[in-house]
Amino acid sequence: MSTISNDLILNALRNVYDPDLHKDLVTLNMLKDIKIEGKNISLVVELTTPACPLKDKIQQDCVDEIKKAIPGAGQISVTMSSKVQPSLDQRMNAILPGVKNTIAVASGKGGVGKSTVAVNLAVALAQDGAKVGLIDADIYGPSIPLMLGINDKPRIFQDTATAKMIPLENFGIKVMSIGFLIEEDAPVIWRGPMASGAIKQFMSDVHWEELDYLIFDLPPGTGDIQLTLVQTIPLTGAVLVTTPQDVSIIDVKKALRMFQRVNVPILGIVENMSYFIAPDTGKRYDIFGTGGGVKLAEDLSIPLLGAIPIHQNIREGGDHGKPIVFDKPDSEQSLKIKGIGRNMAAEISKNIFSSSLPKIEISLGDEN
Repeated sequence: MSTISNDLILNALRNVYDPDLHKDLVTLNMLKDIKIEGKNISLVVELTTPACPLKDKIQQDCVDEIKKAIPGAGQISVTMSSKVQPSLDQRMNAILPGVKNTIAVASGKGGVGKSTVAVNLAVALAQDGAKVGLIDADIYGPSIPLMLGINDKPRIFQDTATAKMIPLENFGIKVMSIGFLIEEDAPVIWRGPMASGAIKQFMSDVHWEELDYLIFDLPPGTGDIQLTLVQTIPLTGAVLVTTPQDVSIIDVKKALRMFQRVNVPILGIVENMSYFIAPDTGKRYDIFGTGGGVKLAEDLSIPLLGAIPIHQNIREGGDHGKPIVFDKPDSEQSLKIKGIGRNMAAEISKNIFSSSLPKIEISLGDEN
């Protein structure tokens, strides 16, 4: 047997590709801390996100390729780690220092479960090991405090220059909402500029510290708050939530056009309330139609990140302050949401590694 060397290991691992970035691990500089102790080999693979959907496959591919290239190798230990890459646009560091990526979760209309998706998406990413923050940007209808079971008020952090609010935490994520600052039944009767100002304060006057992903749960539509967000910070991307029905698809196209005009990449589409499985018979019912999200994604060449079925547990989790990905992590609905989070993280990594964020040129036609 030839002497085991770093070169032999590296040459073997040139055959292992990141399926999302379409390059080998050596070229991507993902290999760290290679150690050779007699016949035993250990190394660390540093991925671009802890939420990589194919982490297990990459790990097994590394073991297989080393065995193939070095038949006499003994124990092979491949440890998977991650380091989330920051957005390429460094302007964000001046506004949100320490925050690597900002994601807007949006919809064209209300009632599609956008906040439910945003909350569970944030918790799912945190469960995978990412540092996650969530801003409830729906100033007029803040639902995040209820959905995360948070009833406290933010404390103030005083550094040498300014005082900042400390975000509240639950289920492994940091959270800020106007709902923390007002009485539960108090209406927010503000004009657009006041609501937009609150969103700016949630960015500049909150002590977020280091985050891999900061998710904004936007209100429905394309109004002042949405425009304030896209004009204030360079968003890493947007996730659009829809249901299969035509009226939702039409409104999502309008939201997509808004992001297109300000050059915000669309990370993908989530089809919520995709179908219903009757618990007594197991029969599937397409209550809101079928295939709308799939067709929209295909027509606009945008990834379909996943489809979430209707289930009572999702509603109960939101009402009781226990997101389903935490309360019932092994359920079909939770697994679907976790897959969506990992697919979204993969899209972010692809955009960052493509040297410049792509501008999506889409002709949508006119909607009524």
